[in-house]
Amino acid sequence: MRSFLCLSMAIFLIAAKVKGQVFTNKEVGKKNVELIDSLKKADYPYTLPIWGQKATSAGYNLPLSAGVSTMGFWQQSDLIIDNLMVGFNNGPMRNMDELVRFDKAVATASAITVRPDIWLFPFLNVYGILGRTRASTEVGFGVWIPDSSNTDQQIVSAGSKVDFNATTVGLGITPTIGIGGGFLALDMNFAWTDVPQLDKPAFTFVFGPRFGKNFKLKKPDQSVAVWVGAFRVALSSGTNGSVNLSDVLPVDELGQKVDEGFQRVADAQQQVDAWWSGLSQAEQSNPINQAKYERANDLLGRAGELLYGIDNAINNVVGSSVQYSMDKRPKNPWNFITGAQYQINKSWMFRAEVGFLGTRTQVLAGLQYRFGL
Repeated sequence: MRSFLCLSMAIFLIAAKVKGQVFTNKEVGKKNVELIDSLKKADYPYTLPIWGQKATSAGYNLPLSAGVSTMGFWQQSDLIIDNLMVGFNNGPMRNMDELVRFDKAVATASAITVRPDIWLFPFLNVYGILGRTRASTEVGFGVWIPDSSNTDQQIVSAGSKVDFNATTVGLGITPTIGIGGGFLALDMNFAWTDVPQLDKPAFTFVFGPRFGKNFKLKKPDQSVAVWVGAFRVALSSGTNGSVNLSDVLPVDELGQKVDEGFQRVADAQQQVDAWWSGLSQAEQSNPINQAKYERANDLLGRAGELLYGIDNAINNVVGSSVQYSMDKRPKNPWNFITGAQYQINKSWMFRAEVGFLGTRTQVLAGLQYRFGL
């Protein structure tokens, strides 16, 4: 069971959809008088962006209107999952909340993305996303049941790491404003990631506000930009899927643990029954004791069903499958980012960025080529 949980969580990491930092800049200052005059007098040679001629006539310096970026990306993040439902061989789905608890869910991914883009308006960049990702998730979980004192005890613990590949497609928009080399960019993108083990592509939304400053170098059109900002990931919370146990189940390791789990469930049930039988009629009528007894029986019953399903799958691995659904979310949706870009000329630029703080760390580097359209 533990391996299919990893597959459903690793899709969170496929958010490598960032872009090269270019922007329309309002030239100001006495040292830029000649540049401002030349922009106002020149005929804008390209079709895009819309209102490009009006923007240059007003003293705005526009980037080349189209481009292609290639980015390499690495990220690691902690996740929280709940509302876990599990079924075996297309049988009834059982709620595993309280029973199955995760003490570790760390997902790691590396990706290569290609992003074509255009400036639709001088203040709005629109882009597409195509990415290929290698991801892994390391997860640890335990099965917990109550004893006669209604104190939960762990009867089974396990951990695993699963690797897989996925493909991402999406689109994004970046509203920007730039004055005197300073800029504000609000990068937003929407993407769908196809993971073979999931019923449907997973949806993610990334929001990355950035504020920075561009510094011109001695050579024409050469510059260095630096920025700080934030990175927020939101993803579709529901995940449903099905996997073949012959592909993911560690039979040798789990068999003994399942047998031990059966014995501990039986012992706990005897303790709970003995505790309840030892209560007086008045004590059994107490709502608090009734709630404890009902909760204990419910969890012990679900623990037995879970162990039975795993045991049956172990004994009939070929053709066995497990179905699951869960809700997931990043432990911290926000983290801090800082980055820099070296522009060789208006056509070529190199970018690097790191994200940290919170429970997510990310690093990216990429190259962008721009041309007029």
